[in-house]
Formats: sequence, C-alpha cells, structure tokens
Amino acid sequence: MAINIKLFERVESGRGLFAVETISLIYNALTTILILLLLPRMDHPDTMLLERVGIVAVTFVLIYLYQSFPCRLTAFVRMAFQMSLLAYWYPDTYEFNRLFPNLDHVFAHAEQLLFGCQPAVEFSKHCPSVWFSEPLNMGYFFYYPMILVVVVYYFLRHFEWFEKICFVLVTSFFIYYLFYILVPVAGPQFYFPAIGMDKVNDCVFPAIGDYFNNNHYLLSGPGYDQGFFFKLVEASQEVGERPTAAFPSSHVGISTITMIMAWRANRRLAYLLFPFYLLLCGATVYIQAHYLIDALAGFISAFFIYRLSSHLYERWFITPAFKLMG
Repeated sequence: MAINIKLFERVESGRGLFAVETISLIYNALTTILILLLLPRMDHPDTMLLERVGIVAVTFVLIYLYQSFPCRLTAFVRMAFQMSLLAYWYPDTYEFNRLFPNLDHVFAHAEQLLFGCQPAVEFSKHCPSVWFSEPLNMGYFFYYPMILVVVVYYFLRHFEWFEKICFVLVTSFFIYYLFYILVPVAGPQFYFPAIGMDKVNDCVFPAIGDYFNNNHYLLSGPGYDQGFFFKLVEASQEVGERPTAAFPSSHVGISTITMIMAWRANRRLAYLLFPFYLLLCGATVYIQAHYLIDALAGFISAFFIYRLSSHLYERWFITPAFKLMG
C-alpha cells in the first residue's frame, strides 16, 4: 500500500507546548536545579547552564516556526529536535554521577554471587568468533536505527499517535537518566580496566570511590576486532561513551519499549525488528557495556516505565495534540 506522506498538510494544535517539549523542559529544570545545588563541585557548570538556556531558546524558536507554518513537517521538526537532544542528555548524566562514590564493586560482587562468574567476561571468552561478534555488534549498533524506524512509522502511518509515542520514549529515557545520575555504575568496560583484569579473575572487586571523576579509560570490546560492525561500535563508543549509565540498561529497556510500540502498531514491523532486538540485548553483555544484572533490570523495568510514561501522557495530555485541517 502506498504511503501518502502529506508533509505540508496543515495541522493545528490547541497547545503551545507539545507533551515531549513539556517533559523535556521539566527535565531541563530539574537538572538545572541540581547543577546549582552542586555548583562548587561541578567541573564546568557555566557551560552546562548556558547549554540549557540554548536548548530552551531553540525549543521556543521551533514553536514559533510551527505556529507560522503549522503542518506535519514543522510538527515533526519540533519532536525530532527534542529526541535528538537525548544524545546530549545521556553524557550529561556523567557530569553529575562522577561526583558520587562509584558502585560498580557492589554490582560485580552481586554478579559473582548470583552467577558464579562474570557473564560479561565469560560470554565473549567462549564466543570470540566473527560469527558471534559481528551479529551482536550489529544488533548493538542498530539501537538508534530501531527507534528511528518505529518513530518514522508512527509519523507516516499513525500520525494521531505520533505525539504520544515521542512523549513515552523521551520520558522513558529521562527516567533512566535520573537513575544514572543517582546510581553511579559505569559497567564492566570501565570498571574492569580500572581495577585490573587480575583482580577480576581472582574475584576481587574493590571500591574505587570517585575514580571516574578524573579517569574514563574504556576497555576495547571483545570479539573479532576486524569486523565492520565491531569497528562501528568501537568508533561510536569512543565518541559518545562515558563511565555512566550501566544500571539499569537503557539499551535493553528502551529497545523493549520500542518493541512494544512496534507490536501495537504493526505485527509485521515487530517481527522484522525482533532479531535485531535479541542481538542488541545479548550484545549489551557481550561487549561488556553492562553486567547481566543491568540487562535483566532493563528488561523488567521497561514494562513499568512504559506504563508510567503512558499514564503520565494520558493524565496530562488527554486531548489530541493535532487537528488535521486538510
């Protein structure tokens, strides 16, 4: 069936702010307050505050643009801008949790007690070949493309639900980000090189305090290091990864929420994405980005966070955002 995109179809909104903009401004305000509370200890608070002012300014410029040209395209631009900011807000969590004592030793101990080993080490050790490494790295790399596919599908085929799914996704990310600010866990790829693999092999997991406040050496991923997807994942981590955001795994959590959305919109779309989803979940442990506990917590938390985010939308923004004018 052909898709009639109608990018310039006129749509009116009875609200000044879209739901996703409202929740983004709330998160902006909360983290601004946190910066002010921690001001003497922050590394570059002036820059962080200025960036937040800039985000607010661009948000209102896009609102003005939409009000001048109210159509599907300008509505999409407003939503897309807020979603693109997730790439900013993610490393921003590091600027807060680097100030608090690291908790990786607690999670590594728990991992050892529960499983009798470190799954992040054993998985890649027993499956080092290209036939495991490349598919799993491909799954990990397709995290954001999976989200993009579902968001664009709703925009093209279920525009009446487009605002809601953007709100649920962004709100879910923000809930995970608040966890990362308050629960400073970096994950095996940062913690293991910090303590040394000899201690990991001896099952000794010392506390390292605020080590990551000034150190963020990233362990190179395991597997076939000449692989195309291996190199893509390595390059993306070198650019955007920080010693933060391990528990719970938002890769597992958000991809699970994305799969719920895909299932509700189109079963065929969900079936198409499902292999990438499974590979992504496995990759979080395989490439040592997460402890297995993180991945399990990400999966379980996804259902609660999805329900919470959906409830917030239905409670705060029950009226439809858009009215098609033809």
